[in-house]
Amino acid sequence: MLPRRLVQLYLGLVLYGVSMGLMLCADLGLEPWSVLNQGISRHTGFSIGTVTIVSGALILLLWIPLRQRPGLGTVSNVVILGLVMDGTLALVPESDALGVRIPLLAFAVVLNGAATGLYISARFGPGPRDGLMTGLHRRTGKPLRLVRTCIEVTVLTAGFLLGGSVGVGTVVYALAIGPLAQFFIRCFAIRGLAEQPSPVVARGGPKPEHAILPE
Repeated sequence: MLPRRLVQLYLGLVLYGVSMGLMLCADLGLEPWSVLNQGISRHTGFSIGTVTIVSGALILLLWIPLRQRPGLGTVSNVVILGLVMDGTLALVPESDALGVRIPLLAFAVVLNGAATGLYISARFGPGPRDGLMTGLHRRTGKPLRLVRTCIEVTVLTAGFLLGGSVGVGTVVYALAIGPLAQFFIRCFAIRGLAEQPSPVVARGGPKPEHAILPE
């Protein structure tokens, strides 16, 4: 079981980084955290991958007062995503044609959902941003969806003000990633682990309902 979990973890993280790199290449809008990282990148001159790594490490510091414990997947997430994003941007040629960018965006979002399912199902701990959300949820007692919405609206607004890319891709990602991630989590679930509570798939409300927290 452990070898399969490790394969799922690292394959999922690599594909996640590729998917975010492809969303950048499509240039039709990014998910909130990438909007912020792109905005910071434009003002600092560092690559978005480098900013992603540094911001992930800084977010981990916020785990300390929240009493969150990082796992192998948490630490790996911080390092791998940024490196793979920069590698993808270096390898994939730019295109101004909507006939290329729209399918690229659609593929990137679906790939992101599959990658999310892979690494979450491996159960090696949430990514730094997921852990921040679930940690605040546990410490404040506020509904997870409310905590997630407040954080992502704040991050998206800050990123937009810094010049990050907000567009149709941002909306598509927001609407599609939850159902996609739920589907792929079921597809890649590992017997014996599937029944355990996930630190990333959390429950909330009077009638428990799953809420995916994409990275």
